[in-house]
Order: sequence, then C-alpha cells, then structure tokens
Amino acid sequence: MRRRTFLAGSGAALLAGPLPAFAAEPERHGLSSFGDLKYPADFPRFDYVDPLAPKGGTFSAQLSTTSGNQAFETFNTLNIYVLKGDGAAGMDLTFDSLMVRALDEPDAVYGLVARSVSVSSDGLAYRFALRPQARFHDGSRLTARDVAFSITTLKEKGHPRIAAVLRDVAGASAEGDDAVVVRFAPGRSRDLPLIVADLPIFSEAYYRDRDFEASTLEPPLGSGPYRVARFEVGRFIAFERLADYWGADLPVTVGQNNFGEIRYEYFRDRDVAFEAFKAGTFTWREEFTSRVWATGYDFPAAQEGRVKRETVPDATPSGTQGWFLNTRRPVFRDPRIREAIGLAFDFEWSNQNLMYGAYKRTASFFENSDLKAEGMPSPDELALLEPFRGQVPDDVFGEPWSPPRSDGSGQDRALLRRADTLLRQAGCTRDGGVMKLPDGQPLAFEFLDSSPVFQPLLQSYIKNLSLLGIRASSRLVDAAQYQARLKEFDFDVVSARFGGSVTPGATLREVYGSRAARTPGSQNLAGIENPAADAMLDRIADAASRPALTTACRALDRVLRAGRYWVPMWYGATHRLALWDMYGRPRDLPRYGLGVPALWWHDADRARKIGRT
Repeated sequence: MRRRTFLAGSGAALLAGPLPAFAAEPERHGLSSFGDLKYPADFPRFDYVDPLAPKGGTFSAQLSTTSGNQAFETFNTLNIYVLKGDGAAGMDLTFDSLMVRALDEPDAVYGLVARSVSVSSDGLAYRFALRPQARFHDGSRLTARDVAFSITTLKEKGHPRIAAVLRDVAGASAEGDDAVVVRFAPGRSRDLPLIVADLPIFSEAYYRDRDFEASTLEPPLGSGPYRVARFEVGRFIAFERLADYWGADLPVTVGQNNFGEIRYEYFRDRDVAFEAFKAGTFTWREEFTSRVWATGYDFPAAQEGRVKRETVPDATPSGTQGWFLNTRRPVFRDPRIREAIGLAFDFEWSNQNLMYGAYKRTASFFENSDLKAEGMPSPDELALLEPFRGQVPDDVFGEPWSPPRSDGSGQDRALLRRADTLLRQAGCTRDGGVMKLPDGQPLAFEFLDSSPVFQPLLQSYIKNLSLLGIRASSRLVDAAQYQARLKEFDFDVVSARFGGSVTPGATLREVYGSRAARTPGSQNLAGIENPAADAMLDRIADAASRPALTTACRALDRVLRAGRYWVPMWYGATHRLALWDMYGRPRDLPRYGLGVPALWWHDADRARKIGRT
C-alpha cells in the first residue's frame, strides 16, 4: 500500500464497550508488521537523507503512480480520497499523518503527528499520543478530534478502496486534544494499524460546513509541508513549500521536502509529453516506454549533456502488469478460453521487435521477489492449499503456471494450435472462420484504453487472435470516460499495473478478493471471485511472521496463476530516469523507493551551468 491510497469519514465515532487496558510496556516510537524497527527512539534522522540538502528551486514532473481517484491524463477535482472525479497529482503533499514510512525498512513507520503509540493488551486498541505543536495551515491546532474525524470519515465516505480496507476499524475517539484511541475489530488484519497510522488527517472544523464526498476545486485545509499554490484544470498543478511548516525539524522530516515548488504537468498524449520534456516544460521523468528510451534521447539537450539518463536498481517487487480479462463478461468465464486468448500474445517477438529486448516476461503476481511461487509447493504451502483440492485446478498443486515461451516468430503455430485445442475443449466451434462460443455467439471482445502506447503491440496480438477466429478490437477513449468505465467495470479487457510491496497485507483483498469484485471503483479489474484466493488473502492479512507471509503469498500466487485471469505482460527490475541536470540527491538512495521528490533537491550550480537558474 502506498501512502494516501485510502481515506473516508464523517464525525468522530465513540468507542463502544469498556475502555481498553493498555499494556505496561513503554510507549512505542514506531510500528512495523512484525515488531522489528531499525531506528531507536532517539534517532536524529533517517540514514538515507542528506540533512544539509539546500532548500528552494522547482521540481517538475508528470504523475507516475496513482491512488484514490487519480488519473494519469487529467484532473478535475482536488479531492482525491472519494470516488467522484479525477483527482489531481500531489494532493497528499498537503496532509500530514500520524506516522510516516521509513524507506530503508520493509514496512516500518515512525511518528510524525504522533510522538508515540501504546497498544492494548489484546492488541485491539492503539492510543496515539499527539505532538502539541502540530498545526493546520491556518494556524489552528491539529487535535485528536481531527484524527478521529478523519478515520471515521474515510471509513464511511472515502473511496471504496479505502472504506473496504478500514472496515475492521471499530471506532476512533479523542481523549482530550492530545491522544486518540483507535479500536479494531477482533480478527483485524495484521497491517491495519499501520494503514491507519498513514492516513491523511483532515480538519474537522473545515468540513463542518462542507461535503467531504464532493468533487471540488477548492484547495482543502491541510497540515503538510506543501499547499496548493495554483493550478489549471487538466493542465498543471503547483504546490508551494511552507516556510513555517510545523514539522520541519522532526527526525522523520529532516533533509526532506526541499523544493520550494513542486509542479505536475498533464498531457493526454505520451508523445506530446515527451516533446514537452525535451523542451524543458518539465524536468524530471521516469521513462516507461522502451522505444523512447532506446531511440528518443538524441535531441540537442541530451547530446549536450544538459539532460542526463541513468538506470537505478529497483529492489521492490515488480508487481503485476498485464491485460486483465473481465470475468464478469460471459465470454471470459471459462479459464480455457482465457488461457487460449493469452497464448496468442507473442511476447518474445514483441519484446525483440517493438521493445528493444528491454524486458522479461512476467509470470507471477509477485514478480521480482521471494514471494513468487516457484517449483513444487512446499509442505507449508500444501497445508494451506489442500482444503481446496478438487475446487481449484490441479496445477495449483504442481509447478506454478507460467506463460509459455514462443519461438519468437510472431506467429508461433504450436501455441496457436494449443489455443485452438483449448477453445474446442471449452465447447467453442469454428464456423466460416469465426470462433463461436458454446451458445453460438461469436467469440469477440474489445481492448479498452485511454492511451495509444500499446497499439503497436495490440496490432500483432489482434492479428494472432484473428487466426483463431476470435474477433478482437481496440478502442481508445478520453481519460475521463476511461476512468468512469473502470469504476463501473464497463470493459472487456484493460491493461493495468499494480505496484508490489515487500510486506503485502489486507490491501491485496481490494485487488483479488471476492468482495472487491462486486465493489464499484475497486481494483479487482478481473472480477476474481475465488474462495481459495480469499482464504490465502486472509492468511496474508493475518500472517504473524515473515516466513508465514511468504508462504501465504506463494500459495496465493499459485491459485491466481492457475485461474488465467490475465495475459501477463513484462517487467524490468530498474528505474529508467531522465532529468535535466539540475537536481541533487542523497548518494545512496533507500532500498525501497526513489524518494522522489521528498529526498531530492534543486542544485543551483548545476542549473546555472545548463541555463536553468
């Protein structure tokens, strides 16, 4: 779960029942999934920051990852925590949270608004003691009532993805101004307290006469290191750093939030965006298109060294990227049909001819990590899977399914014959060159997207599908329509990438869980409703140790891969960065993130040399 993916609420809920009995152990300065913390209570700063980083200058980029209701191509609201609208980039910069994550640990969080936390003896209540100096941007004090209001509001009114994750929050109550108690339902997931600690905090007074669920262009009252400075809907949004930010000298913020301005630019077309980068309209870019990386950086600023390129290792799980087949549609209900559709995609040819050999084929839902299932199931994996024998495909209990390697011809006859056999086993028939479903309807579907970036790949893919008698087509729609259709699951096939986590938890239910399949706006694009997957998701959420978590993730991986819910794409275990040579950064970036833009800074000397003062 990335920071600020979830939120919801209206009013502070009272805790029902007797007051919790808190353990006699000392208050904690941080939390982690399994109780291990790198930094002691008196740590002065994170190891990976530069405490002497200069302040000032501008960071400008495009949105590269989304959360809540955000879209890549446009925005029309500054409220990113509800279902309505397309949220603007960077709004999480304006809100503080109880605790913040350390990027050199798998999942640890340390106190920001909260100076410490106590845990009840039964583990179902957490008391966060707040820093009295915490302030909103209007100078008003941030109190426990604001925290309780925020948690309750996000659970009741937040984006469905947020509300679903918070369903086991039983209540939140202020103990005066200085402490908030959050109570959890029995059986709550292991990482739920960490998720709650990372939620944005809203001003209760600000929302007293405002509708939290509204789509709005009014900059909200925040408490974070930045506030909205100016914006133009669908074109850009800029944030200014607060010179008097209340938390600037805390151990969790030293050496961070260095830019005087952070600005995000929007473009509806990737090629237009790249031309804008070349012209210096924005100056920091992570390159996701192999063709552009291989052939596009021959423009004058790159040749002269004013634009630099570098490849940075990515130690985090690569997550899942692929074409997700909407199993809510009758055409995709049979896994044999889904597998046959996947066999028509020739990755080896596409990678060599269209992507410059830059990628490896994705096979796992936990690619590039030790959470990936490999070989035969271990005894511990089998113990989790055996109750579902006979309810899941047999290959769950053998070598995990992986997409086969093609001969690289672009039209592998052996794989196409195998696909044809699967279709016939599923009851499909060929009639006049048209593959028909068992009910006599043509086997036809549509790839939906808002960007043309995958069109070259789809041309060859659709051609292979046509050889099987499958009528596939591609439709491009504008960003707003695309987001609306995703929220309502109104599509046949869409491409998506979900980032991975070193310590996945309850949030995976919103991507692969049965309840999410029926929740508009969820990330369960494939509509997966699988009791075995649900059971593994519960095991992941409740894992009490890292070995137990690894076992449960591998078991889930086997179940999902056996379901043939997607056509896996590709991955690369690196970040490809292009930037105008005007930025500084810590010498050693943290293991679990680039720290952009928080850890980086404007280098005035470099900027001067390239004429970007």
